[in-house]
Amino acid sequence: MTPTIATQPLSWQTGLAYGGLAAPLAFASLPLYVSLPHHYASVAGAPLAGLGAVLLATRAFDAFLDPALGRLADRLLHRGPFPAWCLAALGSVLMALGFFALWHPPLDGEAAMLGWLAASLLVCTLAYSAVTILHQAWGTRWGGEPTWRARVTAWREGSTLAGVLLASVLPIWLGFDATGVVLALGLALGLVGLSQLKAPRVVVSATASTRETSPWRNAGFKRLLTVFMLNGVAAAIPATLLPFFIADQLQAPSLQPVLLLCYFGAAALGLPLWVKAVARWGLAPTWRAGMLASVLAFGFTPWLGVGDSVAFAAICLASGLALGADLVLPGALLTGVIHESGEGGRGEGRYVGWWSCATKLNLALAAGLALPLLSAAGYSSGGTDPAGLQALAWAYGGLPCLLKLTAVAFLWRAERLHSSWRLA
Repeated sequence: MTPTIATQPLSWQTGLAYGGLAAPLAFASLPLYVSLPHHYASVAGAPLAGLGAVLLATRAFDAFLDPALGRLADRLLHRGPFPAWCLAALGSVLMALGFFALWHPPLDGEAAMLGWLAASLLVCTLAYSAVTILHQAWGTRWGGEPTWRARVTAWREGSTLAGVLLASVLPIWLGFDATGVVLALGLALGLVGLSQLKAPRVVVSATASTRETSPWRNAGFKRLLTVFMLNGVAAAIPATLLPFFIADQLQAPSLQPVLLLCYFGAAALGLPLWVKAVARWGLAPTWRAGMLASVLAFGFTPWLGVGDSVAFAAICLASGLALGADLVLPGALLTGVIHESGEGGRGEGRYVGWWSCATKLNLALAAGLALPLLSAAGYSSGGTDPAGLQALAWAYGGLPCLLKLTAVAFLWRAERLHSSWRLA
C-alpha cells in the first residue's frame, strides 16, 4: 500500500497548518504533567501519597479510554475532514475549561481538594486525548518513505516543542490563569490551520483485507510499543520529579524556567539534525543513538547538589539535543508499522489510540509510583533529610538511565526481526 501524497514535497504551509495544533496541546500538557503535582503538593498542601494515588487513578482511567477514542477518530476521518474537525473543536473547548478549573481547587479539606483535582483533571485530559489522537491519526494517514515520515513527525513535534517552550515559562512568569488564556487562543489558531487541510487519502492495495484487525495481532507494533514504553517511563520519571529536584536538591527553584528553556530549546534545535541522521542511518539506528546520547548526558545528575546549577544546565542542553530523537523517530516508525500491515487509510486511530494509552500509562506510573516510593524513603517536598534527598537524586537521574539502556537492548533485537526499521 502506497500513500498518494508520499511522493509530493511537504510544503512549509502544509507542515505548519498540520503541526500548528500540536503547539497548544503541548502547551497544556507540560503544566499538567510537570507543574501540577508540584503545585498541589507545595502550594495547595496535598499529601504526596494521596496526590500520587489520584494522579495514578485519573491518568490510568484516561489512558484506558484512548483506544476507544482512536476508533472514534477512524470513523470520523473516514467520513471526511469536517466531522473530524468538529470533534477537535469540541475537545478544545472542554480542554480549555478543564485547564482553568484545575488551578482553583477548594482549600477547605484534603478530600475536597483531591476530588476537585480528579474531576477537573479528567475533563481536561479526556478532551486533550481526543484532540491529540485525532490530530496524530490525521498526519499518520499520509504514510510515505522513512525520511518523509520523519519530516511530517518533525513538523508536529517541532510545534509541540514551541508550545512546551512557552509553557515552561508563562505559568511561572504570568500565572496559570494567563496561561489558560494563551492556551485558548492557541487552540483557536490551531483549529483554523487544521480546517485548511483536506483529509489525507491513501491508495489501499487490492489484496488488503477489508476486515479490521487488532493492533495487538501485529508483532511489529507490539515490539515497537515495548521499546516505546520502556523509553517513555524513563522520560516520565524525571518529568514528574524535575520541580522537586530543582527546588530541593539544587535549591534553585527560580532557575526552573531557564533550565526548561535550555532543555526544550536544545531539543527544538536538534530536530533537523535527527531528520538528517535518518537519511544516513535509518530510523531505528538513529533512535538508538539518541537514547544512548541521553544516557551519557543524564547519567551525571545523581551526583549534583547545591551550587551545581551550571552543570545541570549543561546536562539539560545535552539531554535536550538527544530528546529530538525520542520526539521524531518513534512516531515515524509507528507510521511505517501501520502502513506495512495494510491498515493505512483506515486503522491509524486504533494504533494511535493504543500508542497514546501507553504514553499515559508511562506518566501515570511515574507519578503514581515514584511519589509514594519517595515518601516511603523519607523524602518530602521542601525537606532537608539527607537520605530523602539521596533517594530523590537517584530516582530522578539513575533509574531513567537504566530504563533507557533496557529500551536500547529491546530496539536492537527488534531491528533484527524487522529490517525495514533500518531503512533510510
